[in-house]
Amino acid sequence: MKVTGGCLCGQVTYEAEIDPERVAICHCTQCQTHSATAYGVVAPVVEDRFTLLSGALKTWVKTADSGTRRAQAFCPECGTRIHSKTEDGSPGLFGLRVGTIHQRAELTPKVQIWHRSAMPWVDDIADIPKVKTQPNLAK
Repeated sequence: MKVTGGCLCGQVTYEAEIDPERVAICHCTQCQTHSATAYGVVAPVVEDRFTLLSGALKTWVKTADSGTRRAQAFCPECGTRIHSKTEDGSPGLFGLRVGTIHQRAELTPKVQIWHRSAMPWVDDIADIPKVKTQPNLAK
């Protein structure tokens, strides 16, 4: 599937070819911290099927819960995470952040990984009341 995407400020844009059957939710504690939320959602993409159309990416290297060194690529202006890549294995394979993909509504995750670290409430999210837009939190 051909996808397009970019960062929040618009400085970084890209196009890529992904397999929508490999989209995954990652519950590892580092994804929780790095995304500032309960989990990350990624779509694997082979490096030669990813094209940076505009902007430049800054990289920061972390050691994952698994012990693997992962290079995190993000927009240097707004900080939006674009992808991550293993430094010492799986050559040329990125974990493209689904939230940056314009076609993200079409990408239903097929697996949840590192579920042992999942927040205890994450499986019950359908039961949480829903509000269509931003509520007035001052009330």
